[in-house]
Amino acid sequence: MKKENFVSLPITKVVDSAISQEEDKVVTEIPVTLFLNGDEFVTLVCSPQYLKELAVGFLCSEGILQQPSDLHDISVDEEEGIIHVSANAGQAEKRFLKRYITSCCGRGRSSFYFVNDAKSMSVVDSTTFVTPRHIWQLSTDLEEQSTLFKETGGVHNAALCTADQVVVFFEDIGRHNAVDKIFGHCFLNNIPFDDKIMVFSGRISSEILIKVAKMGLPILVSRSAPTALAVEMAVELGLTVVGFARGKRLNIYANPWRVVI
Repeated sequence: MKKENFVSLPITKVVDSAISQEEDKVVTEIPVTLFLNGDEFVTLVCSPQYLKELAVGFLCSEGILQQPSDLHDISVDEEEGIIHVSANAGQAEKRFLKRYITSCCGRGRSSFYFVNDAKSMSVVDSTTFVTPRHIWQLSTDLEEQSTLFKETGGVHNAALCTADQVVVFFEDIGRHNAVDKIFGHCFLNNIPFDDKIMVFSGRISSEILIKVAKMGLPILVSRSAPTALAVEMAVELGLTVVGFARGKRLNIYANPWRVVI
């Protein structure tokens, strides 16, 4: 049985001095353990939908899946929260474990590894461009499609778009997960990235920037802010970053030539 994205829970609501007993919709959060080639690999905390896309996108983001032939088989047990993946992992699995252990044990800065990831990637090569009008409309479209956020206020959302419309949309409690679900969906369905735009609800951190750059996406738009490290990476990787795209305003932080005024 599929788990729902939210549950209704009893709450005590206070407005000024008035107290009432009501119900509120609260997002569902589940742990999902991914087994890679028979070994326990990682546990992801996520919304309980589109787990196949999440697992594939996560493995793509980590460089473990680089082409369709790398993925041999995938099975998802939604009830138990277990995903089994058979894949050609190569050395990428060892690099992931090194970064994961170092970051979790506090023996180094995880950003060191993200920076090295950036240096090993190709510069984004795309002549795709947008206008401010396109960006504002897509940002509005993202907000309008965010039904789970409207219900609960507890998720992030991400959309893969052309200049004129949303092509793929996902919501998740984790902003990284929402991006990975797009990555996984496009990997499984052979959807190209080089002529697309990512529109995103959350902060653009270095991790998010790396995920988007690994897709080869030329333009990343957020309704929120970027970090300085993310902007630095975007400049080096040739990726256009736009933040605070709300209403009739936006800030262009990197490679502004793709936004035609």
